[in-house]
Amino acid sequence: MSKFGRILAVIPARGGSKEVPRKNLHKLIGKPLIGYTIETALKAKEMLYRIIVSTDDQEIAAISKKFGADVPFIRPKGLATDSTSMVPVLQHAVNFVEKKDKTRIDWVLLLQPTDPIREASDIEIGVKLAFENDSDSVISVERVFSHHPILMKKIEKNRLLPFTIEEKEGTPRQKYNPHAYMRNGSIYLTKRNVLMKKNSIWGKNIKPMIMESGSRISIDTFNDLKLAEILINEKISNQ
Repeated sequence: MSKFGRILAVIPARGGSKEVPRKNLHKLIGKPLIGYTIETALKAKEMLYRIIVSTDDQEIAAISKKFGADVPFIRPKGLATDSTSMVPVLQHAVNFVEKKDKTRIDWVLLLQPTDPIREASDIEIGVKLAFENDSDSVISVERVFSHHPILMKKIEKNRLLPFTIEEKEGTPRQKYNPHAYMRNGSIYLTKRNVLMKKNSIWGKNIKPMIMESGSRISIDTFNDLKLAEILINEKISNQ
């Protein structure tokens, strides 16, 4: 066990996906999408108790094993629907591992396979942040400009009005105040008891892990896949 306790890394990858069919197995520069997350997690394995893939799909399970991940179970179909939230999926994984290993997990690290740009250093930073403060969770975010709340409007009686924040005409984006941040889906690290007893991934005391704006991507569409290829190629060329 590392000095950070038992951190269970869970990579959720169900077989069904509507926008991009078989998304987790989609080849991205010759490698299945899920392969990127598995390889990154393995680079940070010294900090992790186990790295498992939770899937309902036998093909995803087989490929995940080839990349070095542990697939200790096939996820029940009832936890692999379009409407299934992530909380019961993670709780199922924790219950299985704790019962199988006869141990108790301290933290749960959710690594969604939709971020192929994530690096092992991101995991390390997230883990260290969790132990610097008494937080319920660590969640990665990026500062936003084009999606800042100051730009959001509502329409009332055919008039365009501020949704939440009054926008002074001509304000440059660098002066948007307060700064706004959006979850980017790269890192979710949660205390075991927050997940299991409070049924939450976030909890109340959330530590932000601030990443460079535009440095990550969460793949939901074919256009996202095209952008991911550009970012990965740039990353390769800079190595």
